[in-house]
Amino acid sequence: MDDDPMVRTGLRLILGGESDIDLVGEAGDGKQAMTVIRDLRPDVVLMDIRMPEQDGLTTTELLLRQPSPPRILVLTTFDADDMVLRALQIGANGFLLKDTPPPKMIEAVRAVAKGEPVLSPSVTQQVIAAATGRYEPRRPDAARELAELTEREREVAIEVAKGSSNAEIARDLSVSVATVKANITRIFAKLGTDNRVHVAMKVRDAGLL
Repeated sequence: MDDDPMVRTGLRLILGGESDIDLVGEAGDGKQAMTVIRDLRPDVVLMDIRMPEQDGLTTTELLLRQPSPPRILVLTTFDADDMVLRALQIGANGFLLKDTPPPKMIEAVRAVAKGEPVLSPSVTQQVIAAATGRYEPRRPDAARELAELTEREREVAIEVAKGSSNAEIARDLSVSVATVKANITRIFAKLGTDNRVHVAMKVRDAGLL
């Protein structure tokens, strides 16, 4: 869903050739997007933040209030866009810059379709910077919390903070994706969160980035 026809054309070219991805519809503004999504019931929606008639954040919030909503991957032109923070609070499943390389874009759509959250590395860092710029970091507290993690969990947490996907973490640490998911589940439990960006903020506050 994007108000720029060129962007929509680019996304069709990037995703349309993948045998496991079916493009079922598109829209140029938020209100039209609501109608298209209601009628076609896609599994994943690529949602531009800034659109006429009804912006992407409002559209995302309305969609996520509905029963069995689609998974939403938010697209933004600027990695410092403060609206990304609002999208995170609303509950979007992922964030990517529009100039993300095609292979990464395809991988992100597949990951979100499987229920895995996706954050572009640069978006991750901007979100952390924005959040820690508004709130005073508590490095001793964060360090104590991360001290509760095992060595492997700490390695995974650092990779999460870098914006790596589960598949990338598995590759870099030479473990299975299932092992990565299990470690992330334990990290969430120990840190009292269910959000990868919150993990990344704690890693930064602890001085591990």
